[in-house]
Amino acid sequence: SSIGVLPPATCSGQPSSPDMALLQAVRAARFSVRSGASAVRLIATPALRPAAPVQEKSAPASVLPSGLGQPLSKRNAGVSVLGCAIAMVAVGGCAQGIGQLFAALVVGMARNPSMKEDLFTYTLIGMGFLEFLAIVVILIAGLLLYSE
Repeated sequence: SSIGVLPPATCSGQPSSPDMALLQAVRAARFSVRSGASAVRLIATPALRPAAPVQEKSAPASVLPSGLGQPLSKRNAGVSVLGCAIAMVAVGGCAQGIGQLFAALVVGMARNPSMKEDLFTYTLIGMGFLEFLAIVVILIAGLLLYSE
């Protein structure tokens, strides 16, 4: 008597694919408010049958536009805009670094006024590094925006 026994699992401990499809169909049928006939139709879905191979219709490669010539839906333009926007967050980090750099210059001058020239030189060197970083970030964001 195997009442209440779980279905056999594969070697990895996970239910096999037909078992998982049946479980998902039963869950969907249980939580949906449907008539009896539509619930039976849901359980008897094609997910339980082996899938037939689907052949894609493909045009010759010379006919299809490639790169920036493709339509926007094919290029996934929204993803490139999101990547560019996320990269541009680093420019805000550069601006914050410049603010902290000059705040440290003011504190350093207040503590030791005799080293004002040296501190200002070091501040300008740090400013150059931060500006270089900001320019590199903007270039990478442009590459992300206009890449495929």
